[in-house]
This record gives sequence, structure tokens and C-alpha cells, in this order.
Amino acid sequence: MDIFKLIFEHDLQLDALRKRHTNRDDQDLSLSIEAFMKPDPTYSRFYLTGTRIDEEEFGLNRLKNYPAITGVIGELLREYHLINRPPGSSGLIDILESMPVGHALLFSKEMKPKSDPEELHIDADSNVGHRKEPLRNALMADERVLYKEPAHHGFDLHLFSKENIYQKFFYPVQQLLTDEFRFFSINGKRIRSERQFYFETWALERPPHGIEEVFPETVL
Repeated sequence: MDIFKLIFEHDLQLDALRKRHTNRDDQDLSLSIEAFMKPDPTYSRFYLTGTRIDEEEFGLNRLKNYPAITGVIGELLREYHLINRPPGSSGLIDILESMPVGHALLFSKEMKPKSDPEELHIDADSNVGHRKEPLRNALMADERVLYKEPAHHGFDLHLFSKENIYQKFFYPVQQLLTDEFRFFSINGKRIRSERQFYFETWALERPPHGIEEVFPETVL
């Protein structure tokens, strides 16, 4: 059985990704003036992961429905240009399989993006938090960023978007539901431990608060 988990966080402050001033007084002044002039823009992040529960395999690409889920992602990015497409690659699955863990794909509506995809990449010992400023630049330019994240038996995906695209992702994945494919929508602000992240291994039928199973009749 496939367990697909969509972990979301909405209305995150883009200011939190901004490079800070070394002078605290200057920082407080600049922030207070900016806050007075206009509200800081926000962004959303989506972590896509999954478990083949019967085989105890962890990783989005281990799911039988991984190709279908990747198809949904591709549809969400259909109006965007993939800026750093690897040479000789075809579809998104092929691209993800060939790219290193920690690398990011940059999607832009412009052929010449405002940000540099090379600045978004991370190594095995880092996380996306180490690329705050490049990530902010990409999101401010209405670009979307897709990271390949490590998992125990494969890899997961981490999508960043200034636009909240949760609903556009939710309903297409809901259409994939079967007895062998279960979908859980998870508030990332509620997940604060590895035990909660892997809830399906100990509380599949009674998930912790903040983890909601999606059924065919579920509506937003």
C-alpha cells in the first residue's frame, strides 16, 4: 500500500529569507519602515514524501503512484520554463532521476530568469535554509523552485512557490485514491519530530493532530 504525504506550510514570511544587517539598529529601522510602507509578501512550501507501508520503503519515488504524482507536479509547472534542464533529459521523472540529491530545479515564466539556479543547490550536509537569499530572490521573481531531498530508500521533493498552489495540487492527487493509495494532508507547523513525520509506522489509523487523511468525498 502507498502512503502519500503532502506536508504544507502557508503564509511564510519572505522577509525571514532575507539577508540580515549586521547592525541591529539599522536592521530594526529598515524592517519597521518596510513594515509600515507595505506588508511583507509571503510564500508556501510543500514537502512531498511517501511510504510503501507493506515493504517498509521510505521515499516518494518508491511509490507505485510516483509517476502520476510527478505528472501532477508537471501540470502545475506547465506554464513555466525549466531553466536548468540537464542536457539530453526528457520528462520530469528522467530529470529527477539523473540530478543529484540537494540540487534544485528552477522554473520561470521568463526564458531569462532573474535568479541563478546554481546558487540554489545544496550539498549533502546542508538544507534549504542555507540558501535563504537565493531562494528569496527566486520567489520574489515569481519563480518556483523544486528540490530533490534525500529519503531512506530513495528521494522526496520540496516545492517552493510564492503562490499558494495547495488546492491545485490537492484535487488532482485526490483523484488517484484507491484502496492501495492513501493520501494524507499535513500541516507542517504541527510536525516537529521524526516520530510525527513517520506517523504511518505507528498511528496510521489514528494520526496525530494536524494530520488529516483525504478521502474521495473530502472538500476544501
